[in-house]
Amino acid sequence: MRIGILEDTPEHAEQLQRLLEGAGHGVSVYPTRARFLQAMARESFDLLILDWMLPDGSGLDAIEQLRPKLPDIPIIIVTSRDAEEDLIEALGRGADDYLVKPPRPGELLARVNALLRRVVGHSENAVLSVPPYRFSPASGEAYVGDEAVPLTARQFALAMFLFSQPGRLLSRAHLLEAVWGVGAQVQTRTLDMHVSQLRSILRLTPENGWRITSVYGYGYRLERVE
Repeated sequence: MRIGILEDTPEHAEQLQRLLEGAGHGVSVYPTRARFLQAMARESFDLLILDWMLPDGSGLDAIEQLRPKLPDIPIIIVTSRDAEEDLIEALGRGADDYLVKPPRPGELLARVNALLRRVVGHSENAVLSVPPYRFSPASGEAYVGDEAVPLTARQFALAMFLFSQPGRLLSRAHLLEAVWGVGAQVQTRTLDMHVSQLRSILRLTPENGWRITSVYGYGYRLERVE
């Protein structure tokens, strides 16, 4: 999964990044609220970890700015503030979880995994059904109605990722990491080509009720056509 971190203390940021990357996540770190919010305008993440006190503002203020556009993204506050009223305030202003620095590695990973399971909402091996489409990860088979359609492994992975999050705007970097892996040196043109192929192979047309729209300078969204 892809995780964004807002943390101004280098040693704390490094510890979080090392721990999460060691667990297989892609991680981007931002040291200031301004740079974090700039990145959020062009990137997408599966989960956010925010410090409370920052050199240019508050992590809670950042949450309030993000929530109108990203109501469902899980957000964890990791802070040195440990009073009960701080916990209540953070949760009341939109955080999903709260940990006091320094977080215990096992507990942090457990909290992250619990929130990510809530977002994904299905087992990796479970059949994904979004009528008229159906995807079976165990066999790698895809169907439009009752008709099997041939997809390469990359095409299948991209389709699964998009159809598991309908309506969500996903950045190109996010899609590349999800399908080709963290650190893969793949040009965005490759992603664009795969999206074009999916549109054709899966017949993503108004007649079938779904389409993939592109957002210039950002990425793609799978959306229902009413």
